[in-house]
Parts: sequence; structure tokens; C-alpha cells
Amino acid sequence: MSNSGRKKPPLVADRRYPPKKKSAAKKPAKRRRKPAPKKPQRGPIRRLIYGLFGWLFRLLWGFGWRMGLVVALIVGLSVGYVTLTLPPLEELLDGRARGSVTLLDNDGRVFAWRGDQFGGAVTASSVSPHLRNAIIATEDKRFYRHFGISPRGIASAIRINLSEGRGPLSGHGGSTLTQQTAKLICLGVPFDPDVWKNEREYEADCRETSLWRKAKEAVYAMAMEAKYTKDEILTVYLNRAFLGAGARGFEAAAQRYFGKSAGQVTAPEAAMLAGLLVAPTRYAPTNDLQRSQDRAATVVRLMNEQGYLSDADAAVAQAGPATLSEAAQAKAGGYFADWVMGEGPEFFTRNTTEDVIIRTTLDQPIQRAAEAAMKTVFENKVSEGSEAQAAIVIMSAEGAVKAVVGGRKTRVSGAFNRATMAKRQPGSAFKPFVYGAALDLGRSPLDTIEDAEYCTQVPGSGEYCPKNYDRKFHGTVTLTEALKNSYNIPAVKLAEEVGLDAVRKVATEFGIGSDLAPGPAIALGSSEVTLMELTGAYAGILNGGSSVTPYGLEELRLLGNDEPVMTATGGIGERVIRQGSAEKLVWMMNKVVTEGTGGRARLPGRDVAGKTGTSQSAKDAWFIGFTADYVAGVWMGYDDNTPLTGVTGSGLPAEIWHEAMRRVHEGTPARVLPMRAPDPSEGMALERPNGGGGTQSAIDSLLEGIFGGRSGGSEADVKERERQERINREGR
Repeated sequence: MSNSGRKKPPLVADRRYPPKKKSAAKKPAKRRRKPAPKKPQRGPIRRLIYGLFGWLFRLLWGFGWRMGLVVALIVGLSVGYVTLTLPPLEELLDGRARGSVTLLDNDGRVFAWRGDQFGGAVTASSVSPHLRNAIIATEDKRFYRHFGISPRGIASAIRINLSEGRGPLSGHGGSTLTQQTAKLICLGVPFDPDVWKNEREYEADCRETSLWRKAKEAVYAMAMEAKYTKDEILTVYLNRAFLGAGARGFEAAAQRYFGKSAGQVTAPEAAMLAGLLVAPTRYAPTNDLQRSQDRAATVVRLMNEQGYLSDADAAVAQAGPATLSEAAQAKAGGYFADWVMGEGPEFFTRNTTEDVIIRTTLDQPIQRAAEAAMKTVFENKVSEGSEAQAAIVIMSAEGAVKAVVGGRKTRVSGAFNRATMAKRQPGSAFKPFVYGAALDLGRSPLDTIEDAEYCTQVPGSGEYCPKNYDRKFHGTVTLTEALKNSYNIPAVKLAEEVGLDAVRKVATEFGIGSDLAPGPAIALGSSEVTLMELTGAYAGILNGGSSVTPYGLEELRLLGNDEPVMTATGGIGERVIRQGSAEKLVWMMNKVVTEGTGGRARLPGRDVAGKTGTSQSAKDAWFIGFTADYVAGVWMGYDDNTPLTGVTGSGLPAEIWHEAMRRVHEGTPARVLPMRAPDPSEGMALERPNGGGGTQSAIDSLLEGIFGGRSGGSEADVKERERQERINREGR
């Protein structure tokens, strides 16, 4: 049977094995996945808690990003608004409400500053690169990279404050240099005297550290970043920063401390200036140079770490720290500067809105001589621990004040000035005005007067009986003897003879502006005066009998102007006594030094005239005297009026005077005093009731004492007359 056309059935053997599949079509077997572990079933309480937290998170997230968007929008609008209100850059460079006063000595050198000093506008590109780098290294190393605020810096500052036990905003502020600039300009709010009592309150308000204030400061800083370039912001900072000693801006500070422009400062000087920013008054080099140098060393290290100084340059800067200029070191004439500021017009000195330059009469070598004399005597002649004070004034015969020392601490400013403020009794230093009045009324230095017990009735006060310092009576004496030995009774009797009103008139017209006592005690200096007044009055005696108004201001002008606004207002005034009377009085006062109580003031080889003074109960001791060149006054006493122990005008005050004037006249030629010896015949014919008449022999003996032991026709008299003729020919 044929099987063609039909499929051959498989054999039984074929059924034993499954048919082989082609390898190309073979598929890898699928791996069975392990069933995932079943999640533990949460209980209903846990599901509730998780659900609640999830709902809160979604709520807060939704609220947060929406509030963030609103805050960002508000901040953006605020920044935009503030940006539009910011003024041009030039208006931000000098924001002082008051001006400054620069004081020059008689040679035109700066010796003092007052007010807020502004040296002129500088820019970030005009200052020394060292200064710019020092500021950035110290205050804000990421200044050129942030947008006005630094979240990293704020977070770091908060962490440090909390770790040090302070509040988050107390201490380190994390402020960028831009934020500091915003604070310096008080967020654009100008000083208003109707809102703040003074600039101190205004600046304290600007430095407020509340959270709200910080927020406004941040907005203002970002607005500044939008309005100005980085260098412009730095320029504002350079001109507005306070750097101690009244310096506003780095230009003023560089001039104040180093006597140079901010564009010329070296790396050590720049480091010192930048170091002031953390605490200007504390680190001011004029207060503590060593502390300022130590702070500058830290700034140098920061500059080195940030790549602004190489290791070699940093080592040089550390080895040679900045030092003060000669003017800044001297701190000269603090009392003098205070006096000039007080005497000048208020709108150009104490409350000036302009920058003023005042040229003064201060002579710095003379000022240093006066300070050195004070120091020498107190170190060598005054017991350690003594609280006694002293004051010195030196001026010319025309009233130009050359030096003022108002107390033992000489390098001060704003201190109590005993030379110009303290009113004290001059004691016998007032007597020259009594004798000057008498001489001008025709009395002679050789006239005699009786030094004997004397009492007078004072209306409203009863009987007044003056006593001599030595509690003795000396009989018949000449006026010259009475003055040179400082006898009190003759001075009172003479004052009553010539008239108390005449004495008061002479003293007042010579420049004693204080109220003078009405009674006879005026002759003994019972009325209070200042040292400046009394020294100025003696200058009138030296210049030939004309009044003097002491002055220290030579010329006042505004910064940038060559024409002076005002010139000296003091100097010689009206005549008070005749020149001949003044010359005789000088002769009598010369005897005080050569033969009388003022011997310790003597200057070898140089004419000196003067008068000692000791007030009642020895509370005040004075010596006022002059050479042909200068008048000097010295006062000594206690501020609380405690009596001096063992000190009179003939003692320590005369020694201070001697030490000062010896230094002042070193290297200068000696000049004769404008004095005139009396004619020996002047006193012979005078018979005064209160003088006891006197005999020829008595007068001869008195003349012997005055003219060195020889009679009127002696060689000594001839030399004296020749000397006076020479003085007269010289016009003195």
C-alpha cells in the first residue's frame, strides 16, 4: 500500500524524547521574583499622626513658598524704591553736620585740630593700594563677590555671638562693607537738630542693632549695590568712616596721624589706619601707640593670608610698624588751642559748619620751654604725691600769646585751663598798679613813706588794719624799698593817698577785667583775676604804659580760600599811664628781682623785672615778670583752695618762671629793659605827712641802698645814667 502524499507517523522511539529546538530561537528562562515583603500594617493612631504631619508639612510648604514669594516681591520693590531715592555719589562723601578747625602755629605748622576733621574727598582709585587692600582684608574679604549682604557672614556672626554668651545680634554683626557704608550714611537720613539734641544722639540712633534696623540696613545695602559700583561704595566708605581724634575719612586720618595724604601711606601705615575701624577711639595711635601698632600687626597678617602682601613685604611691615608724625606726637598747645577756640567767634570755631584754618601766635619752642620748666620744678622741687597745680602764660609786650600751660598735665585738650579759667587772688602781684597810679600822679620812686602800724575805717566793714608778711614795721622807707620788699602797709597807705578809684582805673585800663574790691584791700590783691589777665596787664607796663589785649588768633580763613575772613583783634590799645611813669615802674620792678623778693627769677646777664604775689592764707602764689623780649606769668596753688605749705610767690613760682625764661632766651642776645632810674634829687624836697618828712641824711642812706652803696655823684650813678640815656636813644 503506498503512503505517498501522507505525513509519516512518528515512531514510538521518537516519542521518547522531546524534539530539539534550534539554539538561535532558545529564550532564557524567566527568573521568578521573590514576592515583596508585606509592609507592616500601621495602626490607626500612627496613621492619624503621620497624616497630620503630612498635612501640616504640605500646609507650611504651601504657605512658605507663597510667603517667600511675597517677601521677595516686597524686598525687590523696596530695593527698587530705595535705589531711585539714592542721591548722586558726590553728595555722600562729606556728610558732616559741623566743620573742622585746623590750628597753625606762628610758623604755619599744624599743631592742633578741633571738630570733625575732613581732609578732602578721595576715591577708591586715588588712595594707596595698600590702604584699599587693608580695608578689604580686615572688614570684608568677599566685598567684590557679594550683592550687598552675606548670609554666610551673618550666620557665622550669630554662631560666634551665641557661643560667647551674647545675643545673636550683639557683638559681631556679620555686616558687609556695603552695610557698614549704609550705616555710616544713616540709611540716607540727614541730621536734624529738631529730632536729635546733638550729633552724638544722631549717631547712636544710626548704630542701633535691632532686627528691624538690620532689615532696613540690608535693603539699603542691596539698593546701593544696584545704584553704585563696588568702587563707588568703597569711595563713600573711605570718606565717611570715623577714625578717631576727630578724623572723618581716611584722608583726614592720614594727615592727622602721619602728616601725609591717604594716597601716600605705606603698608604699615595703611594697616594702622584699617585697624582703627574696629574701635577708633581705643586704637587711636595718639591715645596708645603701642596698642595701635599691635592691632596693625593683626591687619598685616590678614593682608598676607589673603595674598595682598608677600611674605617678605609682610615681614618688613611687621618689623617696622608705623609711627606718628612729629605734629601728632607733640600734642602741643592743647591748652592754647582750647583758649583760642573759646576766644574766637563761635560760628567759626565751636559751632562752625565750615572747614576753618586759624593761624595763631603760638611759638612751639616757647611752648615746649614752658612745659619743660613746669615738669622740671615739679619733679625736683615738689614732694611726690602733691596735688598742687600750676599754670604759665608767656606773651610779647604787644599781647601776642606765645605759650599757655594750664596745668601739670600738659598734653591734654578740653581740660580745665587754670591759666585762663581759674580766678584767684593775686596778692602782692597787684601792687605795681598801685605804684603805677602813684607815679603817674607825680610821685617818685624815691619818695618816702612810713611803714608803721596803720588802721583805716572801711564803710560797712569797720576798722581795717593791714599787716606786713613778716609781722614787722620798717619805719621810713622809699616807695622802691616798699615795692621790692613787698611791704603791705605802705601799699595800702599809698593806695588811699592816690585814691582807690585811681588805682582801680589804672588796673582796669591795663586789662584787669574782673570785678575789683571797693575797699583798701584792693591794694593787696584781694580781688580775683585770671593769670592771662594779670600777665596781659604787666605787658602794658613793659610796652610803655599802654593797655594790652592778649590774643592768640592771627588770621582766620576758610579752607580753600586765600583771603582771611578775620585778622587779629588784640594787641596794644589806649595809653594808661605816661611812658616816663611806666619806665620808672619798670625800674622799681627790676629792683624786686635784683634786690628784693624776686631774686630766684634772676637771669644772669639779662635784665629782668617782676613782682611776687602770695594771697591771703597762702592759697595762691604768683610771679609775674618780664625781660625786654617777653612777659611771663606763673601761678601755683590747689584747685580746692587748700593753702600751700611753705610756698610763696618768691619761691617755686619764681623758680618755674626762671626755668621757663632761661630756656626761652637760650641763644638770643640780651636786651636792656625800657626802664628809667629816678633823678636822685626827685625825692629830697618832698615832705609828705604820711611819709614822716625825712632828713637829708636819711635820704642819702636810702640812696646808698638803692644805688649800691655810693652817693649820687658816684661812678655807679654815672654808669646808670649813661645806661638810661642809651635806652632812651634806642627808643625803648
